Amino acid sequence: MNIEEWQIYAARIEQLAADQGLKYHPVEFEIVPENFMTEIAIYGLPVRMPHWSFGARYIYQLIQHRMGLSRLFEVVYPGNPGRAYLAKSNSIAENVLVTAHVLGHADFSANNLLFRRSQAEVGEHIVEQAAAHARRISQAIQDHGIEAVETVLDAALALEQHVDIHQGLRREKYPERMPDRAPPAVDEFSQRYALLGPDTARPRISTGPAKRTPTPPHPEQDLLWFIAQYAPDLEPWERDIFLAVREESFYFYPVFACQIMNEGWASYWHARLLREADFLPQSCYVDAIKCHSDVVRPTAGSEQVALSTNPYHLGFSIWEKIIEQQGLEQARRIMSEDDDFSFVRNHLTLELATELELFRYEGPANGTLVVQDVDLPALHEALLSPKYGFGAPTVSAAHVHLDGRLDLLHDHVADGRGLDPERSRKVLEYIVRVWRRPVTLATVDGNEHGMEITVSPSLQLESG
Repeated sequence: MNIEEWQIYAARIEQLAADQGLKYHPVEFEIVPENFMTEIAIYGLPVRMPHWSFGARYIYQLIQHRMGLSRLFEVVYPGNPGRAYLAKSNSIAENVLVTAHVLGHADFSANNLLFRRSQAEVGEHIVEQAAAHARRISQAIQDHGIEAVETVLDAALALEQHVDIHQGLRREKYPERMPDRAPPAVDEFSQRYALLGPDTARPRISTGPAKRTPTPPHPEQDLLWFIAQYAPDLEPWERDIFLAVREESFYFYPVFACQIMNEGWASYWHARLLREADFLPQSCYVDAIKCHSDVVRPTAGSEQVALSTNPYHLGFSIWEKIIEQQGLEQARRIMSEDDDFSFVRNHLTLELATELELFRYEGPANGTLVVQDVDLPALHEALLSPKYGFGAPTVSAAHVHLDGRLDLLHDHVADGRGLDPERSRKVLEYIVRVWRRPVTLATVDGNEHGMEITVSPSLQLESG
């Protein structure tokens, strides 16, 4: 690819984006080799803490790529400035399209409330912050050895999705004493409300000393924070690793929670900016449009079979319909306020789902296919259920015993499923190495039979 030629087109694309009303922080583009693209996509950030799990993911990605099931055109990091890495192996047409796509992402991350909240908490320089985390972990490896550090990283990364974004990144530890209850209200409404019965009456104020707050005082879903603050024998450098992983999880959450919206918005804008790019040579324009068609197609590979929902295709189709029916100004308001949950539920209509053939079809290979199910709420649930709880089971810290034993509780009712005993045991083994007391998980199996799995520091498994 001729980089100078691409830079000329990129400047023109940026001007078009500004003319069309896109508002974003400056974006620093960099053309990099394909193997570097794969590495930063797997690590999630250009420089990140070392861990064997990234190597396993790299091999998986490499196999996917060599089988023709995956190709990385770009990797984008929201921030101020934003960072975008474009593959050197891309053609000039592909990188023109990718440049427009990146500007769509930049517009989204600078204006969507979830992204803005994340950047307000985590900061706008995650690349530099992650590099600082990596340096501290490298220092810990020098001080304590690779095996000790890897033990902590095994546990922290096994729990990286178990954060509670509603509690915020910076939060105080639980109060040591239970707060006194407020005095009973004396207004007329409260007095009449209290007369309704014992269930509605306010409890009397305790006159004795305040009770010690149990740990935790309520089911605690932010397991990374909870272990960092309350693991009985956690050392400061170990706590630092847990909090570093937690901070990066807060950064990644909006990317996960807005994937359909974000990819769809970027795809809409790369298509729209390309239509306006009359300065492109015809051959380059045609190649870029062909690349667009490949990105937003609903099917996988050359087979006309949808192996899974393509978020680019789904998001692009929903945004096109919104802008066609409600206008760009309303679309920008939706872009700023929604996440995938509200976006899909509010804007993937029965008409659009039918048009996109998202309902379940059955029939002979060479005969007429028949729609088996047109339940729109069920379709929404099928698309969104993998995104609940950051894609992880809802597990809370429920109780810490006086001797330090930890009870975890899986909310199988909310998740609608049980847990795999072997995988659960493996995660408990990671946790118990940093909690250093027995840990018990209460859940159900695949047949909804209740079970408890206990792992002690000696890694002796007990179950029942």
